[in-house]
Order: sequence, then structure tokens, then C-alpha cells
Amino acid sequence: MSVSYNKLWKTLIDKGMNKTELRQKAHISSSTMAKMTNGEAVTLTTIERICDILDCQVEDVVEIKKEKKESDIQASER
Repeated sequence: MSVSYNKLWKTLIDKGMNKTELRQKAHISSSTMAKMTNGEAVTLTTIERICDILDCQVEDVVEIKKEKKESDIQASER
């Protein structure tokens, strides 16, 4: 499984906010923001603070994507 924050970046645009403003308002470290930029997992506490600042729900911020297994890929190619 992989984590996608594409919805967060879209929500930021919709709210007229950039990553630096979010980081400062939500008290997120630069290393945590870098993790999110690189699609790495962060704590639920961080997600909660982001949702509070942006007045949104978790599904507006993060998406868990199921990675396709090699056997699934081969089956779809048949």
C-alpha cells in the first residue's frame, strides 16, 4: 500500500494556502512536510492538525492506494 497526499495539495490550492503556511499554522516540522511531499506515511496526529487548520476531513487530505501485485498485473495483460 502507498500513501498519496495529492488531495491535500489540491485542498491547499482550493483554500489559497501554500505548504509553508500550512506547515507553520499546523506546527509541522519541515522533515514531516518533506515526508508528505515524497508520499511517505506521517502520524495520524499530523493529519488531524492539518484537517483542523484546513477545516476538512481526512479523505480531503490523504488517500491510501493499494499497490497492484505482480500476479494482478500479469492477469490483466492476458
